[in-house]
Amino acid sequence: MCGISGEARLGGEPADTEAVGRMTEALRTRGPDGSGCWNDGWVALGHRRLSIIDLSESGAQPMVAERWGAAITFNGCIYNYQELRTDLRAAGYRFRSTSDTEVILAAYHRWGEHFADHLVGMFAVAIVDRARRRLVLARDRLGIKPLYVSETPGRVRFASTLPALLAGGDVDTGIDTVALHHYLSWHTIVPAPRTLLKGVRKLPPATVRVIESDGRRRDHVYWSPEYVRDPADDGMDGRDWQEAIGGALRTAVERRLVADVPVGVLLSGGLDSSLIVALLAEAGRSDLQTFSIGFEAAGGEQGDEFRYSDLVARTYGTDHHRLRVTDAELMPAVERAVTAMAEPMGSHDVVAFHLLAQQVSQHVKVAQSGQGADEVFAGYGYHQPFADVTRAGAPGLFAATFFDRGHSEMTQVVQPEYLCDHDATAALAGGHLLAPGAETALDAALRLDTHLLMPDDPVKRVDNMSMAFGLEVRVPFLDQDLVALAATCPPGLKAAHGGKGVLKDFARTVLPAGLIDRPKGYFPVPALRHLRGPLLELVGDALYSPAAKNRGLFRPEYVDLLLRQPNEHRTPVGYNKLWQLGLLELWLQNHDIK
Repeated sequence: MCGISGEARLGGEPADTEAVGRMTEALRTRGPDGSGCWNDGWVALGHRRLSIIDLSESGAQPMVAERWGAAITFNGCIYNYQELRTDLRAAGYRFRSTSDTEVILAAYHRWGEHFADHLVGMFAVAIVDRARRRLVLARDRLGIKPLYVSETPGRVRFASTLPALLAGGDVDTGIDTVALHHYLSWHTIVPAPRTLLKGVRKLPPATVRVIESDGRRRDHVYWSPEYVRDPADDGMDGRDWQEAIGGALRTAVERRLVADVPVGVLLSGGLDSSLIVALLAEAGRSDLQTFSIGFEAAGGEQGDEFRYSDLVARTYGTDHHRLRVTDAELMPAVERAVTAMAEPMGSHDVVAFHLLAQQVSQHVKVAQSGQGADEVFAGYGYHQPFADVTRAGAPGLFAATFFDRGHSEMTQVVQPEYLCDHDATAALAGGHLLAPGAETALDAALRLDTHLLMPDDPVKRVDNMSMAFGLEVRVPFLDQDLVALAATCPPGLKAAHGGKGVLKDFARTVLPAGLIDRPKGYFPVPALRHLRGPLLELVGDALYSPAAKNRGLFRPEYVDLLLRQPNEHRTPVGYNKLWQLGLLELWLQNHDIK
């Protein structure tokens, strides 16, 4: 896990190494263990290192392999790098390090643009093919590792975060009205390739982009699982699926133990993180460290789930760490979390992850997390109605159960110059939900959640908050083989038992019963759902600031209404609408975006 950056000039001019240096320095928290830059004339690469595999200087980046005619800067972890190294050695390749980085370079030399097909892991990669004078960018299948891109005539820049691109300079920071429409409709989610800024885009997940030095470019999507039933599985019953899913999850958890440093677990006490702990204990990990967080209650809402995380820790004998956060501690943490956001993220547990990552990073460099299980196994409440509608009814149901605001409401929220002239969010959702490759409405909804929305909500949340402290977080529920298997699983088995049915059935074989059928929980932060005191003042100050008034993003009468009634205007799934607006202004001002 690291921070990467770079620039390619497409018109014969040399790359701006000073700009790459600024971008690299802006990524310092992602890689506190070292830094490096490399320049090949038309292209320059930067890297901030977090040492996880091959802690020696042999694993430093950017890594240049003269014998293969290529250089690389890479963020992430390749879990099958040892198996790939063995295969490549058998094909005549020789290695000078024990790093997964060098294995990627050899894989590119052997398989060219199809190298990513062979990688199991999370990654954002930039490879310079020196002989062909091309830059190759690639992102992992589920978008776990971020890659932002900024293009101007004759120049391409990339970085692990959007603020790093801003540090490089010369970015169009105008608001993208389509992205703003998505942000206000989908719990502040802006799916790839857009961001809220016109001048910055994201490389979509499972995509390889090839950029030639003369400016020609092409993308190809190298992975897209089908959400349909496989005839080969016709004889499988519920118990067979339970065993298959359980086996794939065991493999996923064990894969993510690959490291030259200890690995811990972020333990909320919910089903997903508890399963990870149980499977690690089953695999013989007796020295496991686990970490939980809790907050003060607010608005009648409990602020912790320690009774459940404590039960898991006692059951499996982990070295457990509790972090209880007071409201007084929450205020400065909110501002620090906003600074750490590559894009504004309104989920209430962003701050929880920020504070938890800060504590965990003092004990371990790597941790596993249960993120992604709800999207893959139909764990959210709004998933259940999709079992009862046709494919044609999926777009309307999704809008009714998931959208924060309809298109018609946007005229009440944003000023005319920021209005999108069409219902871009409904069009994007409808296109995904009705596209071929999904058998039922629930299949289509899970595909949209997993491959479009999730990379820019829970996945980005965990990456941004953990890497603010140089902590690598791994997500076994987003293992590519587990996700592909779950896609073919009959949707009724996933929706059973109120959601995650097949996962709950497997969990009964390894977990205490009291952890399985309880109401769904998460890292609650009641103070962000029920704004009051200093946090409410922070939001009000941001929305009434000169910067906000000069920008003129939101209608003043709408802002006034929300601030008069700060906790009465909520989305269908309970998000605070005032927090969404305040967060956007806080983020824009924090990063000095005019």
